[in-house]
Amino acid sequence: MSLPPVLCIGAALWDVLAAASRSMKIGDDIPGTIIRRPGGVALNVAVALAAHGVPPGLLATIGADTDGDTLVALLEAQGVDCRHVLRTAAPTDSYLVIESPGGDIFGAIADCAGLEQADTAVLAPAISGALAPFSGEAVVDGNLPDSVLARLHDLLPQARLSLVPASPGKAARLREPIKHGHAAIYVNRFEAEIICESAFADSASAACALVEMGARFALVTNSAAPASLANAAHCISRTPPRVNSISTTGAGDVVLAAHFAARLASPDPDSEAAMTAQLTAALDAAAAHITKATT
Repeated sequence: MSLPPVLCIGAALWDVLAAASRSMKIGDDIPGTIIRRPGGVALNVAVALAAHGVPPGLLATIGADTDGDTLVALLEAQGVDCRHVLRTAAPTDSYLVIESPGGDIFGAIADCAGLEQADTAVLAPAISGALAPFSGEAVVDGNLPDSVLARLHDLLPQARLSLVPASPGKAARLREPIKHGHAAIYVNRFEAEIICESAFADSASAACALVEMGARFALVTNSAAPASLANAAHCISRTPPRVNSISTTGAGDVVLAAHFAARLASPDPDSEAAMTAQLTAALDAAAAHITKATT
């Protein structure tokens, strides 16, 4: 069996995205638009990598229900390898988000019960199954349970890990895997502050702190302010393109995938010139994503 060059591990679900027609406060009932689309960090990254020509495998839980069947069919049509997805008796997970005008998140609820209940079973193909022992690139999101994330380096000792928290509320889950060595990490400045338990004036100081904590490299975004990419030798900062945002949901996943694809394509990915090109590609991809109307 051919092995995918990248495994995306974590949430694969349905997003329910509500875009408000005007600014909201608690208790408001206002007009807007509501759509449903595939979502979840691992899923979003996998789809974006496939679009960049990097064929990904997905390790996630998806319900053995009609919603799950539809989701798997859509993913496979976009080039995502779903052969090792864990189909469960639990309903397919979902994520509900309300966005204010301009795309900022007013509030969200993640129902990842299927993934939480699966515990390490979602990793079984890479631990003891058809993909074991997995020694390639693995993008892991913070929707996995705390107990699983804390043991990642024991469960996947040969994988090259890249971590993404999924939300500020789950950022602290990544503190232990970073401390245990040599995983890359993708976060915004606020998430970096939670992981490092420190305040940072900018993305550069946050990225350098994560590298000092143990990260192989760190990419830190900071809204419209400069983002930074750091490793032990270099720290690159770039200002994102100035755009009018429509929706920010999933922008971090697009940053990760664009950076990841550019890094895989580089013969010397840790050089200063390559890192500059990678960060530029990631920020350009995010700008294109947040200005795209949701359909």
